[in-house]
Amino acid sequence: MAELFNPSVPIYLQLCERIKNKIIRGEIGMGERLPSVRDLAIDSGVNPNTVQRTYRELEETGIVEKKRGQGTFVTEDPAILHQMREELKASHITLFVSEMREMGYSETEMLDGLKLYLDKKEENQ
Repeated sequence: MAELFNPSVPIYLQLCERIKNKIIRGEIGMGERLPSVRDLAIDSGVNPNTVQRTYRELEETGIVEKKRGQGTFVTEDPAILHQMREELKASHITLFVSEMREMGYSETEMLDGLKLYLDKKEENQ
């Protein structure tokens, strides 16, 4: 089934984010093989060239590595994956804080809101 994409962001970047999130969640483990370009293109409903660009982008950052004749694999370097995780966290926090500031919230209100949210979530577990 084809996935939905945000028309204002290049598809290859959206695929990169989806793969990174799967790695962070542990759906794709260290050293695990990614789907072939053709399979991911079919599953995502995109052109194989888009998937090729996605894999190239991930390879340039060191998150994945190509093994000739075997496919594309998630790195086994925990430092690279830790760095990716921290960068994604910082990116999401930056977006959250920016949006909250645009709505007029102070840092104290943001922190109080987060604490309340996390406390309620803990109670429900």
